[in-house]
Amino acid sequence: MNYKIDLHTHSYGSPDGGLRLKHYKYFLEHKLLDYIAITDHNSIEAAQKIQKELGDLGNQIIVGEEIMTSQGELIGLYLTTKIEPGLSAKETVIQIKQQGGIVYVPHPFETLRSGISEAFLSEIIADVDIIETANGRAYVQNRSRLARQSAEQSNKVMAASSDAHGRYGWGFTFSMIDHEPSKTTLVKTLKTAALSKKRVGIGIIYPKLNRFTRLFTRK
Repeated sequence: MNYKIDLHTHSYGSPDGGLRLKHYKYFLEHKLLDYIAITDHNSIEAAQKIQKELGDLGNQIIVGEEIMTSQGELIGLYLTTKIEPGLSAKETVIQIKQQGGIVYVPHPFETLRSGISEAFLSEIIADVDIIETANGRAYVQNRSRLARQSAEQSNKVMAASSDAHGRYGWGFTFSMIDHEPSKTTLVKTLKTAALSKKRVGIGIIYPKLNRFTRLFTRK
């Protein structure tokens, strides 16, 4: 059996995110995705809340965090405690591992979206678990080819994820795995994953739209 997994999404817990409980519920109930990581910017509060409120479906939610390090963004998956932003990439990796989490590198080498540089990635590569080689919002600056080369050269597993910040255009960029994922099996399972790389289209405008909307409304 195959499972569609998206390891990079942003709920209302991100300043520029707009995915809500109803969206995660709909996608899981209708099998548009089978497992979803909520990776809000510098926060895990909304991810934990959504996971709990989904009841049994919450077992298909992975609590993560997209952390702004002093050298670019990193994602920690399967976290139980928030990791503070502003630490070095090395210290951030240490804190992810201390929680038994998985180190995921989102949109590497992109400067417009705070991707980690090649030089800093090389400093932490031994402890990196997954490199994102396809990002659903990679339009203006797409470093997918370079990310794939880096993953191949360092023998790291790859993933395709949406980086979705809203409902429309979501569900096209994901990894297809053949076993149910867990903290201990995800990386191994991704070794044989098929990657769906279709990008989110109109969904690219969500971050700016969400920030603008929040100037006038409450979350």
